[in-house]
Amino acid sequence: MRLLFREALLSFRRAPVLSGLSITTIAFSLFTIGLFGLVAINLQRALEGLEERVEIVAFIMRGTPAESIAQASQDIAAFPEVQDVGYVSEEQALARARRELVEFRDAYRDLQVNPLPPSLELRLRPGFRDAAHVGAVAERLRGFSFIEDVRYGREWIQRLDHLRNLTGVLGLVIGLVFATVAMVIIGVTIRLTLLQRAREIHIMRLVGATNWFIRGPFLLEGALKGILGGLLAVALCYGGFLVFRRSAESFNGLLFFEPWQAAVIIGFGMLMGLGGSLLSVGRHLRRMGGRADRRAS
Repeated sequence: MRLLFREALLSFRRAPVLSGLSITTIAFSLFTIGLFGLVAINLQRALEGLEERVEIVAFIMRGTPAESIAQASQDIAAFPEVQDVGYVSEEQALARARRELVEFRDAYRDLQVNPLPPSLELRLRPGFRDAAHVGAVAERLRGFSFIEDVRYGREWIQRLDHLRNLTGVLGLVIGLVFATVAMVIIGVTIRLTLLQRAREIHIMRLVGATNWFIRGPFLLEGALKGILGGLLAVALCYGGFLVFRRSAESFNGLLFFEPWQAAVIIGFGMLMGLGGSLLSVGRHLRRMGGRADRRAS
């Protein structure tokens, strides 16, 4: 293992420009992915805030006995999707309308008869605030004989689902594109290193070195470059995060990566380095083996 580390570190000294290019490429690729990840994390937080506003309102027929409403509230609260159920009386609904609908305050003040019915307001548990679950709960509520109407803003929830899915797809596509570009460039730099050391590798094969023994330093070199690139990417992301937070005072609640998320970025960089090295070294050794076979024949 000590020999592998020594050979891997020597490659940095032999080709510092190529090594720096590899590390920088990984860093900027992961930096781009990391910036999008930061946007996704904070967008997800904003979506969670919007999801908390998802509720279902079931309007109750006037004259429904209080016992029926209380029993139904207990049954609805037992739904696995439901977090809590609140009863809003006619008087409470009118008071809320006068308080929140300022433009209609005069109209509500002169009413002789309260036009607003009582209702049950449901909030759903996290994980059940998408259009499918909300629609399923609404259909079950319509099964109660005293429920006159059910409202839950179906179009708004569908837009929320669409935005959530779009964020996930964009993150996956951008991540794959930049990871592929970084692996290609890593492979090219490793390939150039292999060409520089082709004579040395040929001698090693002549004295009986196995392909995995030859691969070892190059794979370790790729992994080290990936780790260094990942660390640099996290540092760049943090710097960009601080600059943006200072320049936008209204975004003081922005979130940065958790430690495990930063570790994932560094680990992903290591995998990128390993993958690029493995592909490049394997292709080079197969070509050398093919040439040797042709010479022998």
